[in-house]
Amino acid sequence: MDDVVKEIANLRDKIRYHNRRYYLLDDPEIPDAEYDRLFQRLLELEQKYPELVTPDSPTQRVGAEPKKAFAEVRHRQPMLSLENCFGLQDLRDFETRAMRLLGNNIIIDYTVEPKIDGLAVELVYEKGSLTVASTRGDGYVGEDVTQNIKTILDVPITLTQKRGGNPVPDLLEVRGEVYMENEAFLALNRDRKKNGLVPFANPRNAAAGSLRQLDPRVTAKRPLNMFSYGIGEISTSLPATYFELMVCLQEWGLRVNRAHIRICQSIDETMQYCQYLEEKRSEFPYEIDGAVIKVNRMDLQARLGEKARSPRWAIAYKFAPVQEITKITKIDVQVGRTGALTPVAHLEPVEIGGVLVKRATLHNQEEITRKDIRELDTVIVQRAGDVIPEVVKVVKSKRTGREKKFVIPDRCPVCNTPVEKREGEVVIRCPNTKCPAQVRESLKHFVSKGAMDIDGLGDKVITKMIEKGLIQEEADIYALTLEDLKTLDKIEEKSANNIIMAIENSKQTTLAKFIYALGIRHVGEHVARIIADHFGTLERLQNSSLEEIMSVKGIGEETAKSIVAYFENESNLRNVRRLLESGIRFEGTSLPPSSSIAGKTFVFTGSLASMRRSEAQDIILKRGGKVGSQISPNTDYLVMGKSPGSKLDKAKSMGISVLTEDDFLQLLGELVNNE
Repeated sequence: MDDVVKEIANLRDKIRYHNRRYYLLDDPEIPDAEYDRLFQRLLELEQKYPELVTPDSPTQRVGAEPKKAFAEVRHRQPMLSLENCFGLQDLRDFETRAMRLLGNNIIIDYTVEPKIDGLAVELVYEKGSLTVASTRGDGYVGEDVTQNIKTILDVPITLTQKRGGNPVPDLLEVRGEVYMENEAFLALNRDRKKNGLVPFANPRNAAAGSLRQLDPRVTAKRPLNMFSYGIGEISTSLPATYFELMVCLQEWGLRVNRAHIRICQSIDETMQYCQYLEEKRSEFPYEIDGAVIKVNRMDLQARLGEKARSPRWAIAYKFAPVQEITKITKIDVQVGRTGALTPVAHLEPVEIGGVLVKRATLHNQEEITRKDIRELDTVIVQRAGDVIPEVVKVVKSKRTGREKKFVIPDRCPVCNTPVEKREGEVVIRCPNTKCPAQVRESLKHFVSKGAMDIDGLGDKVITKMIEKGLIQEEADIYALTLEDLKTLDKIEEKSANNIIMAIENSKQTTLAKFIYALGIRHVGEHVARIIADHFGTLERLQNSSLEEIMSVKGIGEETAKSIVAYFENESNLRNVRRLLESGIRFEGTSLPPSSSIAGKTFVFTGSLASMRRSEAQDIILKRGGKVGSQISPNTDYLVMGKSPGSKLDKAKSMGISVLTEDDFLQLLGELVNNE
């Protein structure tokens, strides 16, 4: 029992410490998943030994005390937190507890909606006017952020009543989440780095730090948004269901995430939608870390009531974490195709979002110095979507004194050439273009899917061919024979034949893909398309001046200089000549600009049944159209495939034309007929 008492005391101290960093300082030291584990362990022990539960335990409280710099606001009704669950059995247990209190003859339906990772706030409207806004604080007393909230465009200062709609209550307390969209967060951090300021760790911290500014003018410059998700006090009778309440809030001018709220008739259906949201989480324009499940009927919510820190009628289903805590075992340096030296952290293996992560990029020396990352450090590692894992921050409280500082070497670790750092760049480079690492990475890029798309030439095969002396530059690939390939270990005749066929098929390509395949610095797939469409032929591009290339819309000075420098290099020109002599030929890069979609911008969401998205994008580009990645005022059409993401809601809200896949195919058919 002494050990149990000590563990509980230790857990409470840790959780209070991390609560303060998260809620008060907006600077969490550990990822959410690690915090959840600490909290779940404390809950487990307190449930097993209820006599050890104390009123001041973190399990009995919400958040942290408000900052002294802000005036205090006492909530009429406590702003509770949500109990977490992590799987289908937890959801079934949640329903079982509810049925035990309500009676087994009650049929419960649920609402499910994305759990946005932001800052909880309460807005008080009296006779339709916003009078007070506050943070959650400790659940009972929050911070007065009224002036700051008023700078958020999503937040109405005055509520309005629709003709024939529900009247606006004399008193309405609205609960919601203030957050920052991912693109806005990245732009804010770029700006902070440029101005020598410490960037925010994640969008949640950025939103919290922006809202809790003492000067509202600072908040006004930050791109914040808010969704409403519930109420506190209300002076009129409630609608029958939570979903109807959300409709009312929307009618009165408040922003709710209505497009993603789903009514589910069973726990199994609830779980299916939770899993759907988790699959689509990377497509949302903002961070979501779970789904919130609520009993839909308001009278049942009232009957279920609340526990010490959470309602009995709601629960949060937590997604697999995109951040985890682990340890750096060593740091080494990789050399890329442009000679860039990238420091890489080797980690104690940790599972993040279902993927075992063993390495993470450290970007560059400036990033290592700024974050003070050392070998043997305990760190938070992040993996979001398909992004390469990266070290977010160091958990300095876990340092032992054995950690070692790391500095990128002054010589290339592969070819031993002295490295250099060009003016205006943070990247350190190996200037030796014949460096084996650069040769290998350049060849891997050349054969990749977006470039020449030569199937079968993976990393291992290319490495073997370099070691055998079969290839040194891109043109050597087209001189390979079946006998050459059969000399490689573990390459059977059938595989060798397939590779030769893939090499032959790759000779029929587009100018854009060929330009991209050359690996010119700053020339990605999008820029390669712009260049190909503008110049039309490789010869014209090769003979263009710096001024000519810079005059192309979308091409900056650095990119133009890279293109000119590439074609001024005799070794590059020889390689290009050999590639063309091997039989590479280009399909037409564009069709007449009279096409009805010329100049129109298309964005895609969801998967297409009739073709790959890349094929659809190529068709648009060849007919003079443009392809965007995000919805913006410049978007003309959104093409909607199966299982569309949040882009669909944004397009509808902005009045952008939405095409189904059939509509899109019909449009393409009309274009072909007209051509």
